[in-house]
Amino acid sequence: MWLTSSSVGRKLIMSVTGAFLVLFLTFHALMNGVALFWPTAYNVVCEFLGANWYALVGTLVLAAGFLLHIVYALWLTIQNRRARGSERYAVTSRPPQVEWSSKNMLVLGIVVIAFLVLHLVQFWAKMQLAEICPAVGGTTVCIDGVETVANPAAGTLFLQLAFSCWLTLACYVIGLVALWFHLTHGFWSMFQTCGWNGKIWLPRLKAIGNWWVTIVVGLFLAEAIVFTVQANRGYYTSNEALVEQYAEMDATHGALIAPCGAAVCGNAAECPNAAVCGNPACSKADCDPATCVPAEGCCAGAVVAVEENVIVTDTVN
Repeated sequence: MWLTSSSVGRKLIMSVTGAFLVLFLTFHALMNGVALFWPTAYNVVCEFLGANWYALVGTLVLAAGFLLHIVYALWLTIQNRRARGSERYAVTSRPPQVEWSSKNMLVLGIVVIAFLVLHLVQFWAKMQLAEICPAVGGTTVCIDGVETVANPAAGTLFLQLAFSCWLTLACYVIGLVALWFHLTHGFWSMFQTCGWNGKIWLPRLKAIGNWWVTIVVGLFLAEAIVFTVQANRGYYTSNEALVEQYAEMDATHGALIAPCGAAVCGNAAECPNAAVCGNPACSKADCDPATCVPAEGCCAGAVVAVEENVIVTDTVN
């Protein structure tokens, strides 16, 4: 098949997958932008794009496209190195402004991949993956002095967790700068591969690509800065509208709630909606669904007290 057997075919696959990834990054930047002006709506979007079938299909398609892009990039790099030494891409003309990025696409790609892994660990693994595989465990966060398992759909809580560390911002700046260099070259290069390499259109496409990529990456940078400032202010765990939204999510899906810094019930996995059980009566036998009160914890204090009184009374009799 010429798509895999020829250099032109492999470059075409690189171009198509690259264009797809540019469109996804544009959508992702716009989606994150919602969190800048309307955090509660951002959580609604995260819930809509959770572990639903359409979101899972989209994730699989995105992952496949990204893997193809990486595999073919490595393939072409190895092929071109063997044929031309340090010359990475067979192009007839190369704008001098992108000379450096053109020669370092592999290095830039590696930095972008490292940035992607960090992003996946901080968000995807704790959100969509946590919904798909509850066995991976939840992430706890302190909200107004109460420690709770963050609902996977509550995207703003994961912004709080990730960006409360200033090192996250530094990593994002490095990753986004590498992404800018990678995309500014890749944008016009993919059109050139498709045949749009004339003296008139190539400069136009380069200008369009520079503007497009700069706006998208600039938006990502602005978001990272705002998220860092807000997270260090504790905004995402103290804003009244957000806290109310978290409570609604917890009421719907259930959450492990405990005073911050307190030990959680050792039998939490067996007791539905178990939380800090400050009494020894928290056990599967004593804390069944009938006596388990999610709002108060594993076993409601009143219930335990009544049971203890009954035992005492029986003993006295």
